[in-house]
Amino acid sequence: MRNIYLLIILLCLNLNSYAGGGWPQPKGKGYFKLGYYGIVSSSYYSPNGNILDISTAGIHIANFYGEYGLTKRLTGIAYVPFFSRATLNEQKSASTGNVISEGDAVNSFGDTDLGFKYGIIVDKPIVVSASITFGIPLGNSMGGRTEVLQTGDGEFNQIMGIEASRGLNKGKSWVSTLVAFNNRSESFSDEFRVGIELGTKLGDKWLANVKVLSVNSLNNGNDLETPSNGIFSNNIEYLAITPELAYQWNDKWGVSSAIGFAASGKRVLASPSVSFGVFFNL
Repeated sequence: MRNIYLLIILLCLNLNSYAGGGWPQPKGKGYFKLGYYGIVSSSYYSPNGNILDISTAGIHIANFYGEYGLTKRLTGIAYVPFFSRATLNEQKSASTGNVISEGDAVNSFGDTDLGFKYGIIVDKPIVVSASITFGIPLGNSMGGRTEVLQTGDGEFNQIMGIEASRGLNKGKSWVSTLVAFNNRSESFSDEFRVGIELGTKLGDKWLANVKVLSVNSLNNGNDLETPSNGIFSNNIEYLAITPELAYQWNDKWGVSSAIGFAASGKRVLASPSVSFGVFFNL
């Protein structure tokens, strides 16, 4: 059961992996967002891709995301989940109403991502950048009274990616693509990722985009689903589709909201996620 709750965290963090596209931030400029991410589910995709019922589990994360231009080509990036709450509902017998297992919860800091993006091709119709992200295990991998709830996975990882972006329709629309490799420690399998984002401006203040991210395991780690290593999840796979709508009331401030769906998966929750935030352009 421990694997199920950790999968929530992994899906959440992975969805932030290509927020800025291929454009590095100009020197001294930046994008900063204070946000919330949440998902509550009573079902998940099993290792063979079927949807199974589980005890209702959830995760609620208050987070900060930021990009800042260190030079014309080099951008610093940070994702900091400063408050994470993982929950597990109690189970009751359908016939007697008696409590089979009590609920549980854990509150803590979450796993943090720090990275850099370097513009390989800039000031061209198609821009290309390379990025590296370091996953730092600051969360709790054995939380709650039952020690089966997690706000982190307990492993360092490094994500190396290439992103390409192009503006369309005189800059009113855009398309971005991502190819990335996630090198994971602690006997986790490495991952290959492919993503695409399509976005457009709707009038002067509204923006809409949809992100599609495919995460595929290389199945080169140990079998961490055995009871002896049950606190770690491994070999997760999913196709995530996340439409987002943003309202920018001036050049600096705006709000956004999104709903994420796992169209297919293995070892991931099978319910939509919700997120919203307030962002600032420096």
